[in-house]
Amino acid sequence: MAGRGKIAAVVQDQGINEDRLQAYRAQTYWQKHGLKTVEQAVEFVEERGFIFFWPIKNIDLPSLWTAVAGDRAVASEHDDPGHVTWGWKDQMLGKRKWYYAKLLRKKATLISLKVAPYFYALTENYGDPYEDYLVQYEAGRLKRENKRVYEALLHQGPMDTVALRRKVGLTSKGSKYRFERALVELQKDMKILPVGIAEAGAWNYAFIYDIVPRQFPDLLDQARQITESEARSRLTELYFRSVGAASLGEFGKVFGWRKAQLRAAVQQAEQAGWVRTGVKRENSGEELIALSKLL
Repeated sequence: MAGRGKIAAVVQDQGINEDRLQAYRAQTYWQKHGLKTVEQAVEFVEERGFIFFWPIKNIDLPSLWTAVAGDRAVASEHDDPGHVTWGWKDQMLGKRKWYYAKLLRKKATLISLKVAPYFYALTENYGDPYEDYLVQYEAGRLKRENKRVYEALLHQGPMDTVALRRKVGLTSKGSKYRFERALVELQKDMKILPVGIAEAGAWNYAFIYDIVPRQFPDLLDQARQITESEARSRLTELYFRSVGAASLGEFGKVFGWRKAQLRAAVQQAEQAGWVRTGVKRENSGEELIALSKLL
């Protein structure tokens, strides 16, 4: 199971051990029954709030692959049954059944549409797609290549990566890294996202990208009603309801928030009564944060 062995047994007098924790994760990671259809995949994302597409090394979080293929490495063989997830992902691009982009850890992330506003509330996208990015660029918080890619999509509409790279003048071999970095960073900032597949390029397979406000116009107003504190609180709750228990460091790896922000989010959760801090990891004595109902 993903993460097995990473969290050792919690002290017995607090009512949880390794087997209990892993049994909880088997349920929340959907490993007991497994996903069989894309409709179940959508249900899984709705239930968990957000998941990774692939399992990420040293990060505990449900993933679509693990829910389908179980606790094993992503197969290199293209005909492996687990790779049905790739087809589901492509099939759902642009369908607005979930939010898909390279977001958490700059890795492929699937987010429930009900939860997406909480992520968006933590970005610098304050409502005007024609002005926000310029403010960030002038303040030195947006790279030149990122600005060019975003502007091309903003003014020209959706484009596949081959056409987009040509449009922004980053077609040389030496500019490939900067172009791909721009795509990832703009996804992480929730400015752009893949919305389809085009038969383009050497492999006749290329993502089509568009700006987020055009694909999800309601997202801006939904996020505007959420404070940063509320957003972090909600995402913290969803995270621990998925993994059951984690250290502050493990929690921080997922979101990349500052330590003060992590501690404030955990404090809110503890005050609400659904997590408990100071749970000791057996043998090492490392402190964990755990769901109260598991103790």
